[in-house]
Amino acid sequence: MSQTTKTAGTPEGPKSVLAPAPASIEAPAERTRRLRVGGLMVVFALIGLALAFATNSGKATFQLVSGDLENNLVGVPAQPVAILLGALGLLAAVAYVLRRVPTKYAGWLAAVLGVCFIGAFLCWAAAGKTFPLANQFQGTLNFATPLILGALAGVLCERAGVINIAIEGQFLVGAFTAAVVASTTGSATAALIAAALTGVLMAALLAVFSIKYLVNQVVLGVVLVVFASGITGYLFDQFLQEDAQNLNTPDVLSAVKIPGLGDIPFFGPILFNQTILVYLTYIAVALVTFVLFQTRWGLRVRAVGEHPKAADTVGIKVKRVRYSAVLWAGVLAGLGGAFFTVGYAGSFSKEMTAGNGFIALAALIMGRWHPIGAMVAALFFGFATQLQSQLQIIQTPIPGELLLMAPYLATVIAVAGLVGRVRAPKADGEPYVTE
Repeated sequence: MSQTTKTAGTPEGPKSVLAPAPASIEAPAERTRRLRVGGLMVVFALIGLALAFATNSGKATFQLVSGDLENNLVGVPAQPVAILLGALGLLAAVAYVLRRVPTKYAGWLAAVLGVCFIGAFLCWAAAGKTFPLANQFQGTLNFATPLILGALAGVLCERAGVINIAIEGQFLVGAFTAAVVASTTGSATAALIAAALTGVLMAALLAVFSIKYLVNQVVLGVVLVVFASGITGYLFDQFLQEDAQNLNTPDVLSAVKIPGLGDIPFFGPILFNQTILVYLTYIAVALVTFVLFQTRWGLRVRAVGEHPKAADTVGIKVKRVRYSAVLWAGVLAGLGGAFFTVGYAGSFSKEMTAGNGFIALAALIMGRWHPIGAMVAALFFGFATQLQSQLQIIQTPIPGELLLMAPYLATVIAVAGLVGRVRAPKADGEPYVTE
């Protein structure tokens, strides 16, 4: 007797290849969020496509090696490439709205849209001109390095339940100490160690007053920033300005090329011909990610940041874990401050960190309290900051101030929940009092 083989799919017939998979059934709230995010993606895709059609005919030339204006240039037809990228970005946005990929891969569609949007924008900006692409990426890394270290410091603190508004102050004291120690000793190693120690000292003040004495953490962070600004400004006026030759002339860290990796075309000189402080930043991102999510200490940090009472119930010393997380965060923030003097500028000046500690906090929020997300957000801030100066060089008509607004606008969008649920650790900012 013959048997009829049933066709996989719905009872009415074969499953359409265009229909979402049954495993991807959404809750109403998730559907609302997807449509909201997808609508935002479509808007950006349409802006990119509009820029593409507004692109001048001609060739957009991109400089691939910093300082080389005659060789290592790549030219592309500006308008066709911009239109292609704009269309791909729109396709990615529509695919997100219509759920044409599994949910776990939906983030890649947003990444594709971002790359296509930036590519179309650069084609529009560089049409008939030469855009220093290598300088753009090199500057992005320079601007992002202290932001990444500061954001990682914030991740460690807030994952443990302590809000760290004082990153800006830790940057300032780290930059000041690194400049003085490097100037007096001539040792870059001593300067970095001293910067890390002063970052820990500021972190200790944050930890003691917030964990032991239960001071409001937001107010305390602001006070520490004002304290750091005042003390470094006073010492600068009293000592560094009077004897700048001996106290404020640190040697800037030299680039160290990694054999083999530094010879990779384009990306090699940018990523692997850097100072030791940049390499430490690479290591810090990997180490913080591993420690937080793959070690017992990291599990305890996340536990006391989410539910300290439950953690205490199972024998975890909540205050001890919070102290350790805040102090280790001070090391990272202090090194981030050192970048401003021995890693980039070569001298200390008052308020030289220029609010970068608060930008690191924005990167932390935009990255959803995850080390990798915070790093990506910091790179985004660095990219926008460097792009503003590059577009001024090639005299693009778009106002530079508008570009500088972009990262902050993106942060507001992220915090508002338009790109997904953004939730701090549940016990973030809540002092723990044992009963």
